[in-house]
Amino acid sequence: MKIKHHLESLLGEGVLRGVYPGAVLLVAQTGEITFLEAAGHRSLKPTVAPMQKETIFDLASLTKPLAATLAIMKLVDGAVIKLDQTIDILLPCHVSEEKKGISLRMLLSHSAGFPAWESFYLALERVPLKKRKKFLRAQLLKMPLIFRPGQEALYSDLGFMMLEWVVEEAAGVPMDLFLDRHFYKPLALKKTFICDLTRPDKFKAGQYAATEACPWRGEVIQGTVHDENAYALGGYSGHAGLFGTAMEVYALVSLLTNHFYGRQNKYLRPETVRAFFARQRHVKNGTWALGWDTPSPGVSSSGRYFSDNSIGHLGFTGTSIWVDLDRDITVIFLTNRIHPTRKNEKIRVFRPKLHNAIMKGLGLTQK
Repeated sequence: MKIKHHLESLLGEGVLRGVYPGAVLLVAQTGEITFLEAAGHRSLKPTVAPMQKETIFDLASLTKPLAATLAIMKLVDGAVIKLDQTIDILLPCHVSEEKKGISLRMLLSHSAGFPAWESFYLALERVPLKKRKKFLRAQLLKMPLIFRPGQEALYSDLGFMMLEWVVEEAAGVPMDLFLDRHFYKPLALKKTFICDLTRPDKFKAGQYAATEACPWRGEVIQGTVHDENAYALGGYSGHAGLFGTAMEVYALVSLLTNHFYGRQNKYLRPETVRAFFARQRHVKNGTWALGWDTPSPGVSSSGRYFSDNSIGHLGFTGTSIWVDLDRDITVIFLTNRIHPTRKNEKIRVFRPKLHNAIMKGLGLTQK
């Protein structure tokens, strides 16, 4: 009860100090949820509304591990593709000499050489919607790399845009349909979906956590994807566009950890999940596993007490997952920290503080 009271106080402190308007925190240990609470507001503008445990969040870059990586994992597990295959083999197009050495492993571990980000949306809005992904992929193929593939690591949205294309080619269907077919529908996830702006929304805007008052779109974003490039592409790509609740994010993470520990083998082979969760050693001083991050030396968003054998990921909108694989502890922390402005970066200090409090409360202060 003491840890519950302390975490409730910390969540409230985050609201009072303006770290975020609202948040939902879920903590689980050995497959059992030990804490699930909401605090603050899911929106301040255009209306004030309280945060709820079932609020739907724009998960932002959690799309990378819970959508694009999950799809690649399934295709690798079924021997449709292989981690060390290169894009000149996997994609039906001409690939320049500079990019021929880019493998799936490099894309998943952010070591392919692509820049971190590019404002594609400014050019995409001048292209008919149905032609935008083709246009984007042509840009990805011709833009210069900033380092030789495999030489170093740089977190990149662009590499995951490429991964969506790989999924589409290997699966023969768009990534969202592939994930629905193999994971989201079999798990009976009702509020986890990839944004598709061409389809009617099943949920009212008020059920979502609001994000930014977007200067480009001229409105507070609530119920559509915040990421500008994903929005311009019709709602999603491999880097952004997934929505979900804390409980349903936990369902996806649990599926993976259950396979990792060998408690289940229905969806994937345990050895496949273990391969994706392993830190990659081909880049010196890199922290990336395949589609997932691991704790950084020194200051990490996971705090001081998560073991080195942990995986996690952050999302720009204020979302995060951290899983200590040695201790079977999962922390899902969803906030709307960019509502109403992305200039609010207080979460950088608050997030590790929260993780430290969780691990201290569980009596786990030794790595």
